[in-house]
Amino acid sequence: MTNLDKTRNEPIEQLFEKIDDTHAVMLGLNQTGHTMQPMAPEVDKDSRTVWFYGKRDSEMGASIAKAKSGKARMCIVGPDHDYHACVTGTLTEDTDPEVVEKFWSSVVNAWFDEGKKDPNLIMLRFDADEADIWASSGSAVRFAWEIAMANLSGDEPDLGVKTHVVFPKGASSVEAAE
Repeated sequence: MTNLDKTRNEPIEQLFEKIDDTHAVMLGLNQTGHTMQPMAPEVDKDSRTVWFYGKRDSEMGASIAKAKSGKARMCIVGPDHDYHACVTGTLTEDTDPEVVEKFWSSVVNAWFDEGKKDPNLIMLRFDADEADIWASSGSAVRFAWEIAMANLSGDEPDLGVKTHVVFPKGASSVEAAE
């Protein structure tokens, strides 16, 4: 279950924890003709950076390799389906071999014929600008209670928290709305 107090008070930390616990996110460039695609995130919580192994000859890889960076969007659905986020930011090519090494695994290796030296390998660095986060308790009992109360009162059900997070350079600020 998502901790709603953490969504309210520590949304940035929670966001990166949720991304780290998620097998795949949807990632896409904010360009006409580009679709979002599932990608496996690798999280560096200290730098608030999300890394992706990609292929240079893919639509996204080719666009980033040509432009070196681009505005992008990443969507996350938490493993328990009680946490959703849409994060906008910049996707940049990174050629540092230490980054390739840092997150390398047998799963990643399966996608690249020549391993870490594969010329088709491209590292994509995602730096967040801002995020919209929706979190709910995930409790079926709470859901039923809120729906019943809303039907009786005519008010909307209170099923969670919506938070907007801005990632300015150097520090973070949070605007929360419930």
